[in-house]
Amino acid sequence: MPRKPKLSTIMIVEDDPAVLKRLSQTVTESRHLMLRAACSTFSSAVKILELDPPDVLLVDLDLPDGNGMNLIRKIREEALDTQPLVISVFGDEGHVLEAIANGAFGYLHKDDDSFKIEDAIVMLVDGGSPITPSLARHVLRRFQPQSDAYEMLEKLTRRERDILTKVAKGYTSKEIAEMEELSYHTIATHVKNVYRKLSVNSKAEAIFEARRMNLI
Repeated sequence: MPRKPKLSTIMIVEDDPAVLKRLSQTVTESRHLMLRAACSTFSSAVKILELDPPDVLLVDLDLPDGNGMNLIRKIREEALDTQPLVISVFGDEGHVLEAIANGAFGYLHKDDDSFKIEDAIVMLVDGGSPITPSLARHVLRRFQPQSDAYEMLEKLTRRERDILTKVAKGYTSKEIAEMEELSYHTIATHVKNVYRKLSVNSKAEAIFEARRMNLI
């Protein structure tokens, strides 16, 4: 008798009760997926990740007691065998790039109807990266050829690389200043220099570029 295929386990983290219910129902009714957990807070999600990590984390970014981005970062830093998939109302370049830079494998806008949630999760499990088409432009734009990008990377000083690494880990400029025993103004100047050398305008873009080029 053929063995039944293993169902992919899913954890949903969403603070809107109606959306959480709808997503949970979609996963529960799927022949390919199994709902491991559904919760509405950051703290609950952390406990579940530590006890029994799912195959896929379907996560909103705006949570009442934390940020979904930190859950994605936790998965990457602890090398958990869980694939994060963002579903959010935020569709700006900053959020998309920051999520991907922190380890998200896909990003869906809540108003997007081009993907069915089940299909997007299955695509992710099969090795794909489901991204709302209008948001994919943000990612592709960062891969446009930049003739002097790598020359700029070589110009980063050791301290600038160290600060960039700390920024990528989520530390604020004030916290970095205390760690480095430097003034806030000095750290801010270093950060501006990093942005200039990487040809970016935000923290999310800087992290994305640095990881893309294996700088951090």
